[in-house]
Amino acid sequence: MSGPLAAGQAQVTNWPGYIGWTVGLAIVVGLVYWLMRQGWNWRRTLQSDLPPLPEVPADPGPATLTAAGRFHGTTTPGNWLDRVVAHDLGTRSLADLTLTERGLLVRRPGATDLWIPVEQLAGARLDSGIAGKVVPSGLLVIGWRLGATGLESGVRLDSPDRHADWVSAILELSTRTQQTEGTAS
Repeated sequence: MSGPLAAGQAQVTNWPGYIGWTVGLAIVVGLVYWLMRQGWNWRRTLQSDLPPLPEVPADPGPATLTAAGRFHGTTTPGNWLDRVVAHDLGTRSLADLTLTERGLLVRRPGATDLWIPVEQLAGARLDSGIAGKVVPSGLLVIGWRLGATGLESGVRLDSPDRHADWVSAILELSTRTQQTEGTAS
């Protein structure tokens, strides 16, 4: 076969060219993934001075509130793009929250569970985003301290209409605890 038909078939069956482009694209994607992983590890190294997370107690106490939702990550206060990745705090995961008189327990399958003692709770608020994630229906943002470092963790409950109840309960608990600590001094 010769002529215009054979020339057209040669362009369609240019397998070495397709394979070359595919391999090149795979290398670029792999390089971008590797660079992102290196950035995550670099951030973890920068945050290695954070003290260890408090141990989850065997009995956190009777539940005041419970809810299921999704943990979206932790940032430094006032900077919702500064994700904290140390101690698994930057890992998005499902979450079961339990608020007690002793603190807040966040059970996270596939990630480290988080226990925030009542003395470390610094408040709560509603917001639309945290850690680079914007959630139109809103997030419950919980302020807390790990050692001397202030942190904010964002959770979207499965029932977002309960966010306001959680904000009220956490604010009331943290305010009461701060007042008790102030009078004890």
